[in-house]
Amino acid sequence: MSMTIYKETYFEASHRLLNYTGKCYRLHGHQWRVEVWITGDVEPESQILVDYNCIKQVVNRFDHQVILNLKDPMVECLSTFQEVITTEGDPTSENLARIIAGMIDESCTADGIPASVTKIRVWESTSCYAQLTFDVI
Repeated sequence: MSMTIYKETYFEASHRLLNYTGKCYRLHGHQWRVEVWITGDVEPESQILVDYNCIKQVVNRFDHQVILNLKDPMVECLSTFQEVITTEGDPTSENLARIIAGMIDESCTADGIPASVTKIRVWESTSCYAQLTFDVI
């Protein structure tokens, strides 16, 4: 049976946009909100599509982290003191939506779960989000 589930979760992280002129060029932080819709086949015995905690575990990899463009010169300096998550391109809400959706899909595949993200929203603030919508499997 095909089913869609929804999970909302949050993480705290800082970032900066290297290829942007404006305030967001400076290192700053947000409480990021992530909403995920996953569609697939429910496991017959458990009647569960995906454990909600698995989604949260993927998103929590970003919690209390610094997220920077791989080409950002700050990466080398900050890496001396702490882990830095790097992204190809700037860590915008648009890019993080794509990255997180991919990580969740990889986690489902690794766990043998026939499901994938069909929609994801990554909120950078209470009034701004990026949304990706994928074809249903």
